[in-house]
Amino acid sequence: MPCKLSVNVNAIAYLRNRRDLPWPSVVELSRVALDAGAAGITVHPRPDERHIRRTDVTDINNLLRKHYPGREFNIEGYPDERFLTLVEAERPDQVTLVPDDPTQGTSDHGWNIAANRDLLSTIITRLHRGGMRVSLFVDPDPAAPALAKAAGADRVEIYTGPYGGAFAPADLEREFGKAVATGKAAALAGLGLNAGHDLTRDNLPALVKALPNLLEVSIGHAVTADAMMFGMGETVRKFRAAIGDL
Repeated sequence: MPCKLSVNVNAIAYLRNRRDLPWPSVVELSRVALDAGAAGITVHPRPDERHIRRTDVTDINNLLRKHYPGREFNIEGYPDERFLTLVEAERPDQVTLVPDDPTQGTSDHGWNIAANRDLLSTIITRLHRGGMRVSLFVDPDPAAPALAKAAGADRVEIYTGPYGGAFAPADLEREFGKAVATGKAAALAGLGLNAGHDLTRDNLPALVKALPNLLEVSIGHAVTADAMMFGMGETVRKFRAAIGDL
């Protein structure tokens, strides 16, 4: 099964929120991405709504359900009660649990699953009752997938920031190796595999080639940046080509 692209529209919402204006529209740019073949849309709402707003979540969900059946909605976030109430109301295809502090600018680490096993198991069971697939955001650590499986997760998403931020050859080789080892461990654990953070058209092909079990990449910053040069539709097609989905 080829890897699929989920477009994270947080950066679009962040740009919109700089002014009290309705543009750029996260819904319309999501539509453009989906028309270009994106397999889904990802959002990561935070309590202060500094980018994605509660209304955006509902509007994107309505867009997908009414006009793009079969495409997936992935909602990421820290599982406090407010977040859990939101996803239970919207019922996305996938919920990605991320250990964010509310003040963080962006996600920068995965779960310490051993220390949060009881919390995560309880939340995963609750989300499964709502029919939602659950992915845990994990550091590139081959020990993480087995722990995620034991907690009840369906997938893990590898935090690929260290790989995406490595440019010196030795650093790149080390971080690539850690990401690949984690992805292979996910397969051995019987978990689905996602990846996200600082992935680009340049660093995606090697990762996809090394991990044939990679099901989904969730990309926002690089897609938004490239869309400023190529337009959203053409950018999605370029990223799909980079992951072998075109």
